[in-house]
Amino acid sequence: MKKRALLIIAGLFLLTSFPVTGGSAKVTQPPSQKEEIIYHIFQRSFFDSDGDGHGDLIGIRQKLDYLQQLGVTAILLTPLYESVYYHNYFATDFYKIDPRYGTMQDYLRLIKELHRRGMKFYMDMETQYVASDHIWFRDSYKNPQSRYSDYIIYTDKENTKPLQIVAGISDFKGYDGVTRKLVMVNLDNKEVQAYNYQLFKFWMDPNHDGKFDDGVDGFRLDHMMDNLDNLNRLPHLFTTFWNPLLGKLRNINPKIKIVAEQANWASFGMDYLKDTKIDRVFAFRLAFAIRNFNKAELIKVVDSTLIQTPKGKQQIVFIENHDMPRFSDAVKADPGKLKVGCALNLLIGGIPSIYYGQELGMQGSRQNFGITDANDIPDRQAFEWYKSDTGRGMAYWYKNGPWWQHNNNDVPNDGISLEEEQNNPQSLWNFYRTMIRLRKNNPVLIGGAYKNLINNNDHVFSFLRYEWGKKVLVAVNLSGDKQDVVIAMQSAKQIKNLYGIQPVISENNLAVSLPAYGVAVWAVK
Repeated sequence: MKKRALLIIAGLFLLTSFPVTGGSAKVTQPPSQKEEIIYHIFQRSFFDSDGDGHGDLIGIRQKLDYLQQLGVTAILLTPLYESVYYHNYFATDFYKIDPRYGTMQDYLRLIKELHRRGMKFYMDMETQYVASDHIWFRDSYKNPQSRYSDYIIYTDKENTKPLQIVAGISDFKGYDGVTRKLVMVNLDNKEVQAYNYQLFKFWMDPNHDGKFDDGVDGFRLDHMMDNLDNLNRLPHLFTTFWNPLLGKLRNINPKIKIVAEQANWASFGMDYLKDTKIDRVFAFRLAFAIRNFNKAELIKVVDSTLIQTPKGKQQIVFIENHDMPRFSDAVKADPGKLKVGCALNLLIGGIPSIYYGQELGMQGSRQNFGITDANDIPDRQAFEWYKSDTGRGMAYWYKNGPWWQHNNNDVPNDGISLEEEQNNPQSLWNFYRTMIRLRKNNPVLIGGAYKNLINNNDHVFSFLRYEWGKKVLVAVNLSGDKQDVVIAMQSAKQIKNLYGIQPVISENNLAVSLPAYGVAVWAVK
């Protein structure tokens, strides 16, 4: 949208009609649809129940009261299966839970307790690669006669040269200093396809009783691609692998939800939503736009992301994840910007996802220790439970090594901890709770359509969420200075202040003065 279109003089606005058509997303769900807010946990760093320094499944179960107090309704964990790497990608056994996290019994108790509380569980899966410790590679390497010979893609007949994976990686050093090979699985192999079906089916219903109370509610598909790593060895996976697999899984449980991590973060993921049987993609471009605090960019990206999403599909809206520098690092821990990020994360639309510790303003940014998984440790540090940053449950599994020098958490009394923020009404943590309550008390913020509202200020982003005769208007000051703004409205007979400052209504315009990084939310009648 051109800049001059954003600077229309107050009183000369084109009147906006409701409900809005002309390309806006249509929402058919009633306002009573159930809320969903995902809490994304890097479980090794969340809560350590047994004192070994590693966060675990029992620790998560012990903290479900906390998660419900915050207001989230679902959890997404990074992979649980056994791997030689601390993040559990690149498996050595897809069926075995990493013993540092606990046992299968611990896992089942967590799932059943989540479901008892009305919460959902999403599992991260990455089956297109394995580490060299996996039996498929160990048995087939230099052994063309192995039963697993065609499970791994080799570039020679002697099985001595496995195909390199994404970014040309073949040998990859773990944070423990040990280097192992990473290899690509042959997803065209019929036995591999059958294995994947049985594997996903198992995690959906571990005891095979068809009730799903002990199984996942959905999967996150890590690095999902049609042409894996753009190497043209597996160039057709949407058709040959993913759609057949997901179709079979839906036949087992039609309610299963599938979210793809699109490999191209610069895209909106529309090809995934149109060409595959997934339900959701991650709104990466929106996450980056929120970090930039640029109104014109934000309007363009939100419009493209939300309005173009096909009917029945959804975007996961987030500002942090386990592969990105923390939002607090991106905004230099500015308290106002942290609250703006929270408001946009939770109010703009889609399915919100909160990365553990985001609600505290935890910091951490990727480092460069060479080709090693240690680079991302600063983005995945221990959840800060205590003012002193010491105490039961602190998961400092990474304490030995050079990455500890880049730890942002071990700073006592810095104002960033649950203990320090819970009883502070002005804290970021309490702001997250306020925004989550606002969503739950106003269902239009859960499932309503999105519409940008033109205003006369380059620093104020304003939008409407609407459905079934309900409307909520949100205005956000993207700057560190007070901003006066006039927003175009039509037939606004009554404005109810839900959060922030009461505006003045005059001749179909809404006028308000927003403080630095101020957020205001109003119900419109």
